[in-house]
Amino acid sequence: MTRPNRFTNVTRIGPVQVGTHHDGRGRTKHTAACTAPGCNFSADYLNRAAAELAARTHRCNP
Repeated sequence: MTRPNRFTNVTRIGPVQVGTHHDGRGRTKHTAACTAPGCNFSADYLNRAAAELAARTHRCNP
C-alpha cells in the first residue's frame, strides 16, 4: 500500500491551491490545482515559481 501525498506549504491564489509534495521516487514536486466546481485544472511543476505562475494566470472555464 502506498502512502497518500502529503502536501506541505499549501497556499491559495484565487481559486487555485498550490502545494509541495514528494512523489513516489522521493522527488519534490509542486502542484497547482483549481478548486472551483466543474474546473478540472491541475498540474505538477518542477519548481514552486512555475506552479505559482500557473495559479496566477489560470482562468476557469467550468
